[in-house]
Amino acid sequence: MRRVYLDHSATTPVRPEVLEAMLPFLKEEAFGNPSTIYSYGREAKKALDEAREKVAGLIGARPEEIVFTSGGTEADNLALIGTAAANERKGRHIITSSIEHHAVLHTAQYLMRQGFKVTFLPVTPEGLVRVEDVEEAITDETILISVMHVNNEVGTIQPIKEIGHLARERGIVFHTDAVQSVGKIPVNVDELNVDLLSASAHKIYGPKGVGCLYIRKGTKITPILHGGGQERKRRAGTENMPGIVGFGRAAELARQELPQEMPRLKALRDRLIKGILERIEDVQVNGDLEKRVATNANFSFRYVEGESLLLSLDMKGICASSGSACTSGSLDPSHVLLAMGIPHEVAHGSVRMTLGRGNTEADIDYVLEVMPEIVARLRAMSPLYNKK
Repeated sequence: MRRVYLDHSATTPVRPEVLEAMLPFLKEEAFGNPSTIYSYGREAKKALDEAREKVAGLIGARPEEIVFTSGGTEADNLALIGTAAANERKGRHIITSSIEHHAVLHTAQYLMRQGFKVTFLPVTPEGLVRVEDVEEAITDETILISVMHVNNEVGTIQPIKEIGHLARERGIVFHTDAVQSVGKIPVNVDELNVDLLSASAHKIYGPKGVGCLYIRKGTKITPILHGGGQERKRRAGTENMPGIVGFGRAAELARQELPQEMPRLKALRDRLIKGILERIEDVQVNGDLEKRVATNANFSFRYVEGESLLLSLDMKGICASSGSACTSGSLDPSHVLLAMGIPHEVAHGSVRMTLGRGNTEADIDYVLEVMPEIVARLRAMSPLYNKK
């Protein structure tokens, strides 16, 4: 049976080149702790520094501004909790959006329980944060703004540069969760006016369990892990050397290939969207069609239950998702789609398809071949569709 993987926003396979770079650090030849001063440690420290340079190069940062973490979730937690702790004497108000990943939303809710006030901004029906809403939400107590760069469910690209400019004018720390943008669209921390930026290796064909937080020089942040003095005393714990080396190699490859991959994936995505809209009725594309990352297509199929659609696709060898991989076991409709004003019954019939470097035109044509039949079969069993 043909297999088509269309869930690259959930995770990506480790590239052979990345695995090859990691292997020495899983064996006796390069197992050293980078904090030690003898030869094994010095060799590990050299590899750590090289990986830091490669990750920094992908986002236009300086190597010393990169703090390695266990992934995007830890990076988001460090950004929010660390900034709140370091700046609470200045104020206790935080601004974020209603469509953030739960790594930000749940952390913001945790801070609310600690006495901080959080404003959750609305979005447009296309899933975009309005800069004027950010400006209106700012108070004298605002110490942090956190708005994701690319939404993980509908792929909308937020006006980060403009929000960052506003935050800088007001002297407010600005964080963006860039887990879904780094390696997929050009990202430069200076051009985006960000002070903090989260990224994750396994979204760009690197290993799971490693990510980073970019911390602009001069930005105050309190560590949330305590122990050793690793990562310039900003993140305690012996560094995950195989993961970090893999992250560095993945970042290097992403930087090299981005100019070619972006237009190729956009063409595939547009072929998928056009084909679905032409072949199936009562379907809508969620998210802005222009301000959208090239890898993302999110559909709502009326009169179809999303989980049933995903299971039917899986039986045909097609892997997709109903939204964030971190909440895929939930039966609740997507908080992102609801925030965009999409009704519950429509949101329940949503499917996210996200493309990657292994996808081809033949993959898209196969999806377009089997999808109409699957949707028709499921709708035939729906009492709502039969009453249409």
